[in-house]
Amino acid sequence: MLRAALDEAGYPDVAVMAYSAKYASAFYGPFRDAAGSAPQFGDRKTYQMDPASSVRQAMAETRLDVEEGADYIIVKPALSYMDIMSKTRAQFEQPIVAYNVSGEYAMVKAAAQNGWIDEKKIVMEIMTGFVRAGADMILTYHAIDVARWLKEDAR
Repeated sequence: MLRAALDEAGYPDVAVMAYSAKYASAFYGPFRDAAGSAPQFGDRKTYQMDPASSVRQAMAETRLDVEEGADYIIVKPALSYMDIMSKTRAQFEQPIVAYNVSGEYAMVKAAAQNGWIDEKKIVMEIMTGFVRAGADMILTYHAIDVARWLKEDAR
């Protein structure tokens, strides 16, 4: 087990974050374009779950990661898979990490720039949804804006 191997090697304080529920999603597009990381051949479906896969598969993958010593469970992308996050929260004790990816961020930014939405209200609603679905942590490109808004609202 990974946890035991880290402990035995003298790294008891190293946390393991597992991409337990990582889907082969079109929401990764903006990051892949910016990083030039599109697959040179084939696709990532050999190691990422099909977006249409069952909750049962996500729970099985998560269970395997937990058995191997995962300290945190990542659900990625977060917005389209809040149902998976909720089911994961119900079945596992490990902290859940909502990974709000580049495509989710880009949609909000584009809509806000076009004046179609209130960016702050939408972003805060999304963050609240992640927490309500079971997230203990949120990884998001909106982090700086959220921190600023929370600080302004606290005044």
